[in-house]
Order: sequence, then C-alpha cells, then structure tokens
Amino acid sequence: MRIKDLFSQQAGLYALHRPTYPVELFQFVLQHVEHRDCAWDCATGNGQVAVVLSDHFKKVFATDISQSQLDQGQKKPNIQYAISPAEKTPFPDHYFDLITVGQAIHWFDFEKFYQEVRRVGKKGAWLAAWGYGLLRINSDIDPMIDEFYRDVTGPYWDPERTYVDQAYQTIPFPFQEIETPRFQILRNWDLPALVGYLNTWSSVQKYQTAVGRNPVDGFTEKLNATWGEPTLQHEVTFEVFLRVGRVA
Repeated sequence: MRIKDLFSQQAGLYALHRPTYPVELFQFVLQHVEHRDCAWDCATGNGQVAVVLSDHFKKVFATDISQSQLDQGQKKPNIQYAISPAEKTPFPDHYFDLITVGQAIHWFDFEKFYQEVRRVGKKGAWLAAWGYGLLRINSDIDPMIDEFYRDVTGPYWDPERTYVDQAYQTIPFPFQEIETPRFQILRNWDLPALVGYLNTWSSVQKYQTAVGRNPVDGFTEKLNATWGEPTLQHEVTFEVFLRVGRVA
C-alpha cells in the first residue's frame, strides 16, 4: 500500500497557520466517552488534537507518517508521539477508549484502518473523525477563493479531496454512528495570515513542483485591492463536519 505524505515539506507552515478546532467539538465528543485511560490521535500532524486530549486522558498516543510534523508537536508528559501509518500500528489489542482523526481520514485505506480501529479499540470505545471545508470570508472575497481553489489549484488536488468537499458524507463509516452537530472555526485574519494558510495546501505544494512558481503569489496580487490594507482583519469561517461512532 502506498502511503501519501503530503505535509512533511510544509510542516512548519502547517504548525503556524492551520486553524485549531473549537472547544465545543471536543466537549461534544468527550461527553460520550465514559472511560478516559488512553486515547489515540491518528494522523496527529503537529499534535494540536493530542494536546487537547492530554487534558482529559491519562495517556495519549499521537501517530503520524511524517517525522517533521511530529517534531512540531508540543511535548507533554502524557503524550507519546510516534511514526506509524493509520492502518497498521504497534498498539496492543483493545487498548483505547477514544480514537480521533482530524482532517485526515480521507487519506486512509478505509477498510484497513477500520480493521485496526476494531483491533485497538476497547469494547465500547469511540471513533471521532472530523474535517473542515473551504474557508468563507465575505461575498467579495469568496468568489476569488473559489476560483483559486477550483481553477488554479484544482488540477493539483489529490482525488481524496472530494471527500472533504462532500463533508465526509460519502466516506464509509461502519460503526454505531450517532447524530452530530456542525461546528465552526472562527478566526480574524489579516492578509499575511491568509497567505500563510494557503501555502499549507497540498495542491499549492504540488503546483509549485509542477510549474516552478507559487500560485499564492499571483492570487495575493489579485486579492490586494479587494482585501484592503494587508493588516486589515476579516472574519474567516470554516465549517467543521464530524462523524462519531461506537466501535464495539
């Protein structure tokens, strides 16, 4: 099985510019988790989810296929970072009370990952997988972002990105699923913050490799007049979608 590592190259940018998840999301998930001994944050990236979980679990194991991403993770006594693919881990059978995947499950081999979830999850464990879609700002800027996403970087997105566009509703999820609300990530960003975020896109990195220049540069020039002063802040919204199910 070929494992895609699309985020090692921009691990530093990822840690600086990727949005963090709302506290309400964690509150919703955690209210269903009765026992809080061990949690596994799969495809942890820079560990932002693992850090939150560490305040609620005795032990948190945070795995990723990218060492450069793991190197960005905040060190805490009860977090153990390790290189591991999602589909085959070194963990014992029936070990975890909660398994989380933030903005990453669309990259997995679903069948093999779910087999691993059933193996390492305790009886009554929970799996929570969430992601967020394309950012929204306002009626003037959104069409420009849509064009950049669809027409400029669109050919450079991997096919799995479609699962994100479909809010994970087309991903198989063979567990005892519960109804979940939608959440929002709200941020106030100036133009450099937006540029930093766009540079974390895997499609931007692939565009640069193929074409030899950064498409964000040209987009920023087009956006300048509409945005206003670069230091001007606009409210940025990401819609967060969530799927939660009991493993066994």
